[in-house]
Amino acid sequence: MEFGDVVRSRKMVRTYTDAPVGPDALERVLAAGVRAPSAGFTQGWGFLVLDTPEQTAKFWDATFPDREARAKFGWPGLLAAPVIVVPFSHRDAYLDRYAEPDKGWEDRDEARWPVPYWHIDTGFAAMAMLLAVVDEGLGALFFGVFNQHVPALRAAFGVPDAFTPIGAITIGHPAPDRPSPSLQRGHRPRDEVIHRGGWNSSADRSPPT
Repeated sequence: MEFGDVVRSRKMVRTYTDAPVGPDALERVLAAGVRAPSAGFTQGWGFLVLDTPEQTAKFWDATFPDREARAKFGWPGLLAAPVIVVPFSHRDAYLDRYAEPDKGWEDRDEARWPVPYWHIDTGFAAMAMLLAVVDEGLGALFFGVFNQHVPALRAAFGVPDAFTPIGAITIGHPAPDRPSPSLQRGHRPRDEVIHRGGWNSSADRSPPT
C-alpha cells in the first residue's frame, strides 16, 4: 500500500476472525517496530510476542481475570485475536546509556530527562507496528494494561521487573466490528490542533472589536 493509504486506513480493530496470522507477516510487523527511533539509539524496549492459543489465553487470564466481566464484555471478538504483542519500556537502559562518555552525563539521575523517553520511544515502536499491520492487510488494537494486572503479567511470562508494559497490541484478520462510541466525537478541526508560527487557536485570540 502507499504510505498515505496506510495512514488513512489505520483504525483500531476490536473483532477478529479465527484465521491465523502468517509468520512472515508477523515478522515484518515486528521488524517495523525495531526500526523505530530511540534517544541515543538506546532501543530500550522489549516486545513480548504471543502467537499461540495457549499464550494468548494466559495473557487474558493475567490481564482480564474476571470471568463474569468477560462474559459481559462488549467486544468478545477481541479475545479471539491470534496474536498479542506487548511492548515494554526499559527505563534503566536509558539511564545507563546517557551516563556513557559520549553523552556527557556523569550520573543516572532520572530528573535530567524532560519527559520519559523510554515510554515515548516504545510508543514509537508500537505505532510503527500498527502501521505495518495495515500494510499487511491485517487489523490491530492498542489498549492499556492496568497497573493492578502488571504483576500477574510479569509473573505469567517471566518478565523482569525493570520492564514496564506501555500497553498491548492485538493483531489478526478483521471481522465485522462494532465501532467505538468515541468515534462519534470526530476529528478535531485542523486549525484547532495545528498552530503555524505560534499558538493561534481561536481560543487564544481576543474577539474583534
